[in-house]
Amino acid sequence: MSPPFPFDEPEFRRWLVQADHTLASARRDLEHGDFVWACFKAQQAAEYAVKGLARALGIPAFGHAVSRLLKDLAREGLPVPPQQMARARLLDRHYIPPRYPDAYTEGAPLEYYDEPTARGAIDAADQLILAVKQWASEFPWGPAEEG
Repeated sequence: MSPPFPFDEPEFRRWLVQADHTLASARRDLEHGDFVWACFKAQQAAEYAVKGLARALGIPAFGHAVSRLLKDLAREGLPVPPQQMARARLLDRHYIPPRYPDAYTEGAPLEYYDEPTARGAIDAADQLILAVKQWASEFPWGPAEEG
């Protein structure tokens, strides 16, 4: 991958700090049985990490679909394994429904979320964030070490 600009480590770090913080908040929601918000926050955490990597590379990062953001990075040459794309698609499903009472034909969104769903979303976000950190550390344009 040859980014259009040098790697912007401060930009990457500020998005990554937010991703880690948001994932920790999702874990707290899970512990307290707030599964709907745990799922939404897991999606947000992964989005922050992937957007942070794109922005650090000078690649436009718009929208909220983690899978779309990863496709944009892949078009620029980042090797994105299928399992990471699958995790991104799983998380994309948690962007709108947790937040809107009319996302389902009946009932409130919280009625459609449970502990296994929240654990799956948190695990997917955790794995994506770890992948983003790995990608940033392995490629010549990434930061030299974790900070």
